[in-house]
Amino acid sequence: MPPIGNFDPLLSIDQNSIWHPYSAMQSDLPIYHVVSAEGVRLKLSNGQQLIDGMSSWWCAIHGYNHPKINSALQCQLKDMAHVMFGGLTHTPAIKLTEKLLSIVPNTLEAVFYSDSGSVSVEVAMKMAIQYWYAKGQAQRQRFISLRSGYHGDTFGAMSVCDPVTGMHNLFSKLLPEQLFIEQPKCRFGESCGEDDIAQLKKILEKDSELIAAFIMEPIVQGAGGMWFYSADYLKAVAQLCREYNVLLIFDEIATGFGRTGKLFACEHAKVTPDIMCIGKALTGGYLSLAATITTKDIYEIIDNGEPGVFMHGPTFMANPLACTAALASIDLLLKSNWQEKISGIEKGLENGLMPCKEMNHVTDVRVLGGIGVVELKNEVDMKKAIPEFVKRGVWIRPFGKLIYLMPPYIINDEDLNLLTKALVEVVGSI
Repeated sequence: MPPIGNFDPLLSIDQNSIWHPYSAMQSDLPIYHVVSAEGVRLKLSNGQQLIDGMSSWWCAIHGYNHPKINSALQCQLKDMAHVMFGGLTHTPAIKLTEKLLSIVPNTLEAVFYSDSGSVSVEVAMKMAIQYWYAKGQAQRQRFISLRSGYHGDTFGAMSVCDPVTGMHNLFSKLLPEQLFIEQPKCRFGESCGEDDIAQLKKILEKDSELIAAFIMEPIVQGAGGMWFYSADYLKAVAQLCREYNVLLIFDEIATGFGRTGKLFACEHAKVTPDIMCIGKALTGGYLSLAATITTKDIYEIIDNGEPGVFMHGPTFMANPLACTAALASIDLLLKSNWQEKISGIEKGLENGLMPCKEMNHVTDVRVLGGIGVVELKNEVDMKKAIPEFVKRGVWIRPFGKLIYLMPPYIINDEDLNLLTKALVEVVGSI
């Protein structure tokens, strides 16, 4: 379906030749042609403007076309756009590494760059396996993960996504068999009891010597269900992993850089992982970049074991343009009143989405930091819902039973109110 207005010939090329994410080639879902973006607004080819409620899948935290990030990239282009990272280095990577190590938990001391969040998870998993191999424990090949978790679309990452709801059950016979425990039922702000961690403790008691690591999204489970769980649960998991000598990997790809009200979600529980994955908002939505950050102990063990090097190396690792965008984005964030902005967004989402709580077909409404979620009893009819959002001048893309908002941090109260008003109206009409 073309956007409202005049016929767009480029959309026919798109429809016939471009495969969109999680979509059929001949899908009848509407596709809208964005020609420019500024601040929190996307401009379509027909001239219509949409307030972006998704931050382009959670990464455009400063909005679009930001002059400071634009300027930083223009300056970097005068020097070089890319150079291989094998045997070479460059200033943007060095400065970005220095900045990252100043803001992540202080036990994390080494940064490995990759080009997407999913690959950063692959790197983390390989890092964990190679660590144990170097320690003479090559049998540690399995991972524990949470039900309703999501960690990416590449093969290693798929294996630790929920095997039923994680969108990858089609490939289950090809994937390594991992260990899954139930999603924590204790909500954010609630305490965590012995029953909540009993299943994990049982697995660790039985199989800890076969397990390389426990991988989880701290506090917020993203694309697997948008669930916010107790910080006490995270503390209990960290304690058990230490007790049973299992590495702990935090996937902060969606939660990093302020989205939950803390710079990193693990700060809600004051716990530190052995390995952390970051991406998405890392570059402010400008370029694809991710990082896997780990401890001195892990890199020293890998260095001193066989084969004496870490076995991974992306072609576009630490791309200078992407590192430049990331450095500019992080500086913008840290120099802003981002905590106040997220607090304001949280209040706006709580107030704006409140009417949905009274609707019979709504199961739950939950808000944390800059994330607002309305969970329905049945799956959203995307073909019907998306045009209704566009008609109201907003860009919101539901999935499954969930309609959610993750707006850019720069959004003002008026635009946030328009977003929530549109969401409530559409939820009420479907």
